[in-house]
Parts: sequence; C-alpha cells; structure tokens
Amino acid sequence: MNIKMRLSVLAAFALASASWSAGLYAQQGGAQKKMGFFVTSTGSGKGADLGGLAGADKHCQSLAQAAGAGKRTWHAYLSTSASGGAKAVNASDRIGHGPWYNAKGVLIARNVDQLHDNGNLTKQTNLTEKGGVVNGRGDTPNMHDMLTGSDAQGRAFPEGKDTTCGNWTKSGEGSAQLGHSDRQGLREDVAAKSWNDSHPSRGCSQDALRSTGGNGLFYCFAAK
Repeated sequence: MNIKMRLSVLAAFALASASWSAGLYAQQGGAQKKMGFFVTSTGSGKGADLGGLAGADKHCQSLAQAAGAGKRTWHAYLSTSASGGAKAVNASDRIGHGPWYNAKGVLIARNVDQLHDNGNLTKQTNLTEKGGVVNGRGDTPNMHDMLTGSDAQGRAFPEGKDTTCGNWTKSGEGSAQLGHSDRQGLREDVAAKSWNDSHPSRGCSQDALRSTGGNGLFYCFAAK
C-alpha cells in the first residue's frame, strides 16, 4: 500500500471513529436528559437522617445535577408521618405524573398507577443516576434495602408507629419501612418482592441499615 492510499485509509478510519463516538455521546446525552428516575448512588452517610424531606430532595437534586439532569425538579420517594400538627405526606404524591425513564432511557412507568401496579422495576432497571446496578441479594455487600417509609401504594402509614426514622431525621433508635430494589428476599411472598414495602429496618443508623441489607439509599423521581 503506497503512502497516499495509507493516509486515505487512516483518514476514513478516523472519520468513522469520530462519527461513532459522536453518536454514542448523543445517545448517552439523550438518555440523561430523558432520565426521570434513579436510585441514589450514595446515601447521606448518616443512616436514615436525611435532613427531612427537604434534605432528601436536595440530595436527589445534587446527584441529578452531577449526572447532567439537574434542570429537572427532583424529589425523593419518601413518605412522612403526621407529626406536630403537620399532616402525613405520601411518597406517591411527591413524584409528579410520569412517565419516568432510568439513566439508560428504559421506561420505568408511564404514570403513578402503573408504577404501583405493574411498573418495570427490577435489579436491571433500578439503576443509579450514573447508570450503575445496585448490589442485591447474593452480592457483597447487599444494598437492596431502599428507604421509603411507605406502603405498597406509596402512602404513609397511620400515625402511632415510627416507619420513617422520625420523618428522616434520626440516625439512632427508630425504624424505617424499606423496599427491595432487586425485588428479591428470603421468601417468595409479595413483601419480599416489593420494591417499596418489604420490611422495617433494625434501626436508623448507618450500621443498622447495613445489617439488614441496605446502605441508606433511596429512590429519586423527576417531579417536573
């Protein structure tokens, strides 16, 4: 092959590579702009003390911003109990109307009803804002316990029992209702396979959450 032909081949290869890279970048950028749901890649570091709903929302917004999706308004999928004259808050009422896609552009649910009835929520689709898969049952360490404080329909529990670690302000004694992001548990019943309503935590500290198979992670949804 003469020098002229070799240079021509190299130029064609470089152009093809650039086109492929641009296409991949566009796809990734499109998925990020479309993203309306993720599991937090990190928690607060203080167990279930998230700084209340405001702190949890801020954490969602910060992670979304770092992932290139900060122009949307993000809310944590968390319920709170009635306390001090304030009414209970349902997680399902905080997340907008949908549809929601994960970091890779896969549809999670078209609306709130579908999300709580037959949403596309599995270990493979419940991705972090970075597009990572969350460790589940069988992985080391298991981190599938998601903070929700909610029942299966995304509603707060009746007043009188702590299911939200003091409305997400405690990192010691107390308890929070958890869901399984991989929808797997020790049994084959509905609760073990629930993404938002599986069982209570052993406590509110980081160590207590880890001991039951979690890491203080939770779901975030784009409300707008």
